[in-house]
Amino acid sequence: MRPPIFFVCLSAILGSSVGENLDSKSVVFVNILFRHGDRTPVDPYPNDPYNNESLWPVPFGQLTNTGKHQQLLLGRWIRKRYSHLLSEEYSPYDVYIRSTDVDRTLMSAEANLAGLYPPKGDQVWDNMSWMPIPVHTIPEKQDFLLAGKKYCSRYNYELAKVLASEEMKKINEENRKLYAYLTEKSGKSVASLEEVEYIYNILYIESLYNKTLPEWTKSVFPDKLKPLAAESFKTPAYNKILQRLKSGPLLGEMIEHMVLKSKKTLSPHRKLWMYSAHDITVANMLMTLGLFQPHSPPYAASVMIELRVNSKNQYFVTVLYRNSTEDPILMTLPGCIAECPLSQFIRLTKDVIPTNWEKECSAEWEKYEYSVNTTAIVAILTSSVLMLILLVFLIVAFVYCHYKRDHNQYYLRLTTDPI
Repeated sequence: MRPPIFFVCLSAILGSSVGENLDSKSVVFVNILFRHGDRTPVDPYPNDPYNNESLWPVPFGQLTNTGKHQQLLLGRWIRKRYSHLLSEEYSPYDVYIRSTDVDRTLMSAEANLAGLYPPKGDQVWDNMSWMPIPVHTIPEKQDFLLAGKKYCSRYNYELAKVLASEEMKKINEENRKLYAYLTEKSGKSVASLEEVEYIYNILYIESLYNKTLPEWTKSVFPDKLKPLAAESFKTPAYNKILQRLKSGPLLGEMIEHMVLKSKKTLSPHRKLWMYSAHDITVANMLMTLGLFQPHSPPYAASVMIELRVNSKNQYFVTVLYRNSTEDPILMTLPGCIAECPLSQFIRLTKDVIPTNWEKECSAEWEKYEYSVNTTAIVAILTSSVLMLILLVFLIVAFVYCHYKRDHNQYYLRLTTDPI
């Protein structure tokens, strides 16, 4: 069950005050998931007056110079926070970075690394203040870990159930007139929260670039669209099964890193694992952790999942979210404390970590579930039959004993009565 919003807010507030006194020096390993930097609209709506790429500094969906700068600053902030972990010069034994296979996330990773590892000493080449550092990726259609784009029939089925739920029907009905208005004005069919977010995102970017928005937007942007856009980020990881199939593999990998690190068997013995992704990736992770407060994750928003060790060699996990402020918010996993013992963190997240993603996602998942359920049913029926047999035996035994007792009493009574 997802925690109520007020609990998440309270956790963030309480965590923030703890975070002021929490020493980062106790961190021995950290997973960092961040959103790319500033970009141009990916796909303008049909009636958009700015749907010509010549009106923008870079092609649609590409990282801008502002976005590069945001990531450079984030890399410098990471360097400052975790300076005790990292060597001054880049080493593949210190850090590993993975990105979705999208230009803006790949470029964001590279800009971030430029801030994290400015070349020094022998790593300076051709008098440049930048050095190439490997960024790893795989095609999106094969990527179920970070991009979450690999086909999963079970996920699609479960998401369709959510979208067809009474709660979603109610939301859509309440906003029916708004949907119709947006459809008419934008020239694109709008019938869901996701499509509202699509329109909001484009208008938001255009407002950032001081473009004059069409007259029709004044009655809806930002006030009416913003909360609905924020709400839309809950849908892809709305419940446990969606979280398990969408963000579960990534969270599972992060936990595996921390477990191996705690056992000193992580090879190579890295200190930092970084993931360059998207706003929805950040929102999905926070949803999966039970920490999402509806909002649109801004550019360079970051989730840090840190492994810490104390003087008694006990391991703890802290989760921090760096939104648009310099200092991150220390958050509290529901059911734990801000500095959550590693074993408890594992236990509390166990139900959202898939044991076999391919099998849970496959087209045969219904047969797989049916097989599992059939086995369970057979076991229950077998147990029930055995219990019934035992019960019958006990009843027969009771009746027999009762009969014998009465029979013996009657016989004795006859033999002892005077004639």
